[in-house]
Amino acid sequence: MKRLKIFVCVAFVAGFGAFALLNSKSVTGQSGNSALSAPTGVIASDSKYNNKVTIWWDTIRGATSYRLFRNVTNNPATATEIGTTVSNFFQDGGIPAGQTAFYWVRAENSSTVSEMSVSDQGTRTNTPSGPAPQLNPPPPAPVGNETTATKIYLGKALFWDEQMSSTRTVSCGTCHHSNNGGTDPRSVAATTINPGADAILGTPDDVRGSAGVPFTNPDGSYTSVQNYGLNAQVTGRKSVSHINSAYPPILFWDGRATGQFLDPLTNNILLNNGAALESQAAGPPVSSSEMAHTGRDWSDVAARMASSKPLALSPSIPTALSTWINGRTYSDLFLEAFGTAEVTPARISMAIAAYERALYTDQAPIDLDNAGIAQISAAAARGRGIFNGPAGCNVCHAGPLFSDNSFRNIGVRPANEDTGRFQVTGNNQNIGEFRVPDLRNVSLRGSFFHNGQFTTLAQVVAFYNRGGDFRNAPNFQGALIRPLGLNGGQQNDLVAFLQSLTDPRLVTESAPFDRPMLFTESAFVPTLTGTAIAGSGGFVPEMKIFSPPIVGNPNFTVSMSNALGNAQATLVIAGVQPGNTPGPVRNELKRLTVNTANTGAGNGWSSVSFTFSLPRKLRGMTFYARWYVQDPSAPGGYAVSQVAVINAFNTSASGSFTARSEEIQEPVIELIDTDKKINLR
Repeated sequence: MKRLKIFVCVAFVAGFGAFALLNSKSVTGQSGNSALSAPTGVIASDSKYNNKVTIWWDTIRGATSYRLFRNVTNNPATATEIGTTVSNFFQDGGIPAGQTAFYWVRAENSSTVSEMSVSDQGTRTNTPSGPAPQLNPPPPAPVGNETTATKIYLGKALFWDEQMSSTRTVSCGTCHHSNNGGTDPRSVAATTINPGADAILGTPDDVRGSAGVPFTNPDGSYTSVQNYGLNAQVTGRKSVSHINSAYPPILFWDGRATGQFLDPLTNNILLNNGAALESQAAGPPVSSSEMAHTGRDWSDVAARMASSKPLALSPSIPTALSTWINGRTYSDLFLEAFGTAEVTPARISMAIAAYERALYTDQAPIDLDNAGIAQISAAAARGRGIFNGPAGCNVCHAGPLFSDNSFRNIGVRPANEDTGRFQVTGNNQNIGEFRVPDLRNVSLRGSFFHNGQFTTLAQVVAFYNRGGDFRNAPNFQGALIRPLGLNGGQQNDLVAFLQSLTDPRLVTESAPFDRPMLFTESAFVPTLTGTAIAGSGGFVPEMKIFSPPIVGNPNFTVSMSNALGNAQATLVIAGVQPGNTPGPVRNELKRLTVNTANTGAGNGWSSVSFTFSLPRKLRGMTFYARWYVQDPSAPGGYAVSQVAVINAFNTSASGSFTARSEEIQEPVIELIDTDKKINLR
């Protein structure tokens, strides 16, 4: 009877499976076949504009264009075609004022079309525009780099991929977060200070910049440098917002990124004008303080990205972007975006620029007020009167971008500390001048001006109210920057007006301002635990690990500072926490012996880089690392660092990484690279 029951169950399952197979339909979508998925994520604006409805949707794999339809009822069969676009957003200026409509999007390419998307309602208001000009998106793209939906998504992946940096710890997006107004949220921390012109930390010319990479050698190891040691170097200026950055004709605080884009390899002109974003994108990946090892060039950057799995270090990728990537390589993505699979420096810059052109903000309270939709607060309205009246802010912060993109010296710091625009032009009339930043989303920024000197808008307003701080500087704009005599209430109103310039979508990082999570924001960043043992002079060796412990990382770098110089040091990595002496450790993975650089107590440092390679059965384990420095003044003859906790990970098929694998078995590993000696002197 038992065998009969088993036979019946097996027969039923087999029969049901055969029925399902015979009656199943082929799956379409972004799985690699020629069919196109219907666009997803369709969102039409609801009463955000008085002159249009804007529709956004997710980029669909294989689509080269999108066709838009509109109807007053939720019936796609009778909908009217209203236009096509190669991008993933569309502005319907033909909808009558005051009308609500349903919208559909269809994906297309040269051989097929998709089904219609699910509809979404959108409404254009019937309100009169105010006297202030409104922002006119989308920003234009230069001839030769059309803003397509595929380029936007490719650029988004590249912009947030930390693998682009030599250390795999810094992406373009690391220094540009939407919910920080497009700037670096770290630029208020004590760890992101550049010493300024005097090269001395803790003096008035210090700059709140962005932390980049340690001083990195081509082999992946670090070199200790003044002010930073083995820690990340900090840029000499605060990052400028990438939001709305497609509108200015030149970029950076000093305007060195011009509208003419040159091939990063050949220096040939690729885009003749309107390409400041492309020019800007070509800088940071080869900057030895921001993202690069010494001597890095764009050939190295392109080769790195061509061999990298897209966003392999991101713990969480927006669903739409992950679906579009779908486990493909960067070569696959470049093939779809550019027509051939070559990953070139110019294409990397062009894709990043296309992504940034899709990041514009036109739904701030000031925009709704200008469109007659919703008034700004009474305090903000009074502040607008001050902004456009006695304060004269609108002279420089003019137009819908709230910037005339000019260069001015407003007396933030003495001009000899940073000569600004002069460094580009060589013209004495430009000494101390910096580009006037746009004020959209300024209330989200944690620090202000080119040096990040102030950390609140109230401080900024007070600076202008007193007429600047260094009025005797060359080229100081004395006619514009003068004591204003505003009382406390007026200054508060001016702050309220500046707060009305913030688009709420940035605060929540809503699409299109959503983003992948960075590895450096994850729980997989190595941490320190345990008690260290001091050596000569009472100095305690400091363990430093910034590298992502992804399996296969060819430059997993472990460093140590604050130790005795010219002493033998041993790094031990094992599956259990190493003890207080460098003797054999159970489940030992790696043991390296080096000589610390420099001489004297507390001056010694070392840095080693190697491939983080693990047997498959051990991927996903937690490992522990510790430094031991021979030191006759230390108990037992060794000064010992804290223990670094290293959570190894590998990537899943979707691109995000996983902590453990089902293949993990007993943590038994053999000794690897034992007693390898490196002399750092």
